[in-house]
Amino acid sequence: MSQQPRRRPSKPYRRPQKDPVRILAFEALRAVDERDAYANLVLPPLLRKAREGGDFDARDAALATELVYGSLRRQGTYDAIIAQCVDRPLREVDPPVLDVLTLGAHQLLGTRIPTHAAVSASVELARVVLGDGRAKFVNAVLRKIAAHDLDGWLERVAPEYDEDPEDHLGIVHAHPRWIVSALWDALGGGRAGIEDLLEADNERPEVTLVARPGRSTAEELLAVVGEDSALPGRWSPYAVRLAEGGEPGALDPVREGRAGVQDEGSQLVALALANAPVEGPDRAWLDGCAGPGGKAALLAALAAQRGAALLASEKQPHRARLVARALEGNPGPYAVIAADGTRPAWQPGAFDRVLVDVPCTGLGALRRRPEARWRRRPEDLDGFAPLQRELLRQALAAVRVGGVVGYATCSPHPAETRAVVDDVLKGRGGEPVQVEWVDARPLMPGVPALGDGPDVQLWPHLHGTDAMYLALLRRTG
Repeated sequence: MSQQPRRRPSKPYRRPQKDPVRILAFEALRAVDERDAYANLVLPPLLRKAREGGDFDARDAALATELVYGSLRRQGTYDAIIAQCVDRPLREVDPPVLDVLTLGAHQLLGTRIPTHAAVSASVELARVVLGDGRAKFVNAVLRKIAAHDLDGWLERVAPEYDEDPEDHLGIVHAHPRWIVSALWDALGGGRAGIEDLLEADNERPEVTLVARPGRSTAEELLAVVGEDSALPGRWSPYAVRLAEGGEPGALDPVREGRAGVQDEGSQLVALALANAPVEGPDRAWLDGCAGPGGKAALLAALAAQRGAALLASEKQPHRARLVARALEGNPGPYAVIAADGTRPAWQPGAFDRVLVDVPCTGLGALRRRPEARWRRRPEDLDGFAPLQRELLRQALAAVRVGGVVGYATCSPHPAETRAVVDDVLKGRGGEPVQVEWVDARPLMPGVPALGDGPDVQLWPHLHGTDAMYLALLRRTG
């Protein structure tokens, strides 16, 4: 009688280990994907809730932040690598599974987490959020990814630079090809400059504070934060850079509204408009696209020092409420209204200074909103174009003869910067406007590499700011 082979005893089922840091990072990525949310809006409340739970410390928060932002910044690169390691088109991989794979790929290729720890932690995450079956798929894919480091993978998935420069740079530096092309056109120059810019887009931006004039000073902020944790701004006399990120909302001047969080590029735009020479009186200022209120708060403080009044207008009521909150406590006269800048709620020629920081693609702030690079499409430019032109037309109608308009946008794309100004001044789509350019470069003293003028384009890799654009126009008739 034949003897039956003995079965090996099966391993007892082991519950997956819940890792709060990676679960939080996964939840943030799902919110970005499912709700078209922005990580800089989704992540803070998730971190705050985790801290309130009591088992989430500063190191946990730092790791969760790195996992979320690193995964989003490098998403295109990781997609190209993951595509080489799965047996189906990437579009057929369920989005939650792809999020876990992306988090795992970032730990393997973009951090110093040991390989075995990155794989095992990602598989445990998959068991918790996806189930044991799909966790096996995650394990198999991540082990393939772990076979090479990032440089090794880039040699395999990126075309040679000489064969296709835009695609090479796009995969190596994790930017869509069309954005690489547009940024290169705007920047000009050779390979070194565009690579520096793309690398700067992938760096974590500093948290920069602004001391609102007459209410606080940079010296006070430096003292409150501590010299070991803060640095003076590079260009703005009101700026202070937090060396380690920190919690700006916990600082008394910020909590009291005497200071705020504001990129130094935005500060420079507001300061340049405020300091541009005008002919005649200087009593009435307008911020025609004021939400969420950073530039309006700085302008209101500067206006108050000169006895001028600011009207801050924002189309969306909820954003107008944010503007009102930012301006609370300003010592000078100001008003906040919810109004459409293309259908003015004010009389023509009523203002001495007007700022329109127009809605745009946001390609100048990819450091802060890394998911925007994968969300935007070239056709978005056409969607913003009519609004940008009409806002500038109405801003020029709102300023009196001798007054100055500032056209600003957080995008370096030529279609959103000089092309808009040129079209409006030449009367394309409307009547020609009698204006003269004001050279913005002297109004940003000490700031290098501002180009040929008279308009100004700031750059992350050259100035450490968002890629803000500013054109200053004086009404002559």
